[in-house]
Amino acid sequence: MSGPLRGLAASLRTELRVYRLVIAHERTPWMARVLIGAAVAYAVSPLDLIPDWIPLVGQLDDVIVVPALLALGLRLIPNDVVEECRRVASSSPQGA
Repeated sequence: MSGPLRGLAASLRTELRVYRLVIAHERTPWMARVLIGAAVAYAVSPLDLIPDWIPLVGQLDDVIVVPALLALGLRLIPNDVVEECRRVASSSPQGA
């Protein structure tokens, strides 16, 4: 894997660790847990609101729905909780 792709993969792994830690944090509101969990589930699910075989529009729903759910979920969480989870995720080893 080339350098830029490797960096993108590493940042994606770190973000997924952040979301896992945020969902598990005791100060995270239940609605934020639901929204972030739904975003991750929608991203990895083969089911879509608009099928991917429809040109452009099929991929556009993934580009809109997942970031919107993540943004809404993260907005409900206190900033210090998200910052704490980001610190823990960035300092943890790659395999954790």
